[in-house]
Amino acid sequence: MFKNRTHAGSLLMPLLQDLQLKNPLVIGIPRGGVEVASPIARGIQAPLYVIIPRKIGAPFNPEYAVGAVAPDGTVSYDETLLNYLGLIPQDMEKVIQREKQEIAKRTHLYGKWGTLPDLKNYMVILVDDGIATGYTVKAALSSLRKQTTNPIILAVPVLPEDVVSSFESLVDKLIYLHAPIDFRAVGQFYEDFSEISHEAVLNILEETNKKVTCHE
Repeated sequence: MFKNRTHAGSLLMPLLQDLQLKNPLVIGIPRGGVEVASPIARGIQAPLYVIIPRKIGAPFNPEYAVGAVAPDGTVSYDETLLNYLGLIPQDMEKVIQREKQEIAKRTHLYGKWGTLPDLKNYMVILVDDGIATGYTVKAALSSLRKQTTNPIILAVPVLPEDVVSSFESLVDKLIYLHAPIDFRAVGQFYEDFSEISHEAVLNILEETNKKVTCHE
């Protein structure tokens, strides 16, 4: 469906332009979400920043995600999964602290674009390259909601059909291109879904914000 993440962002961008947003701010989730967010930010002439949520892995298997944590410590769990595994939130404290340290390192890496401005002055558009489990997006949304009462828009190229309603309930507006029933992984909808380096993300942030005339 999409040649690459930039192509997906270019297809989302007109849908955001149509909303005629007042003082928008685009926030991408690194790493892939920033590449999708770049053409959106350029198209609506909005600054581009990042928020860095991290998945929380189960203590017995770091690759088995049970939730995610945002930079400010906001945590989003899959309560059903925790119960199934016999875990409680307190069991995850060591994992959360480790992920928060990683968030701090990556935030520093992205410089001024890693620290969000006062969101009370903006309409926020959160962007990722797609939603599978949605843990990181939910943690990011919870964190952003604590920082502003202004409308928050979530823009993603693709997400499973069966989670559309749940994400619509978390934001003021959900913008997406495809919500297939036969969803297996985000990457199946991209011809090129190759990994992006941190250096490439930083370059995207710097180059995009150079081309945006409306800065904070």
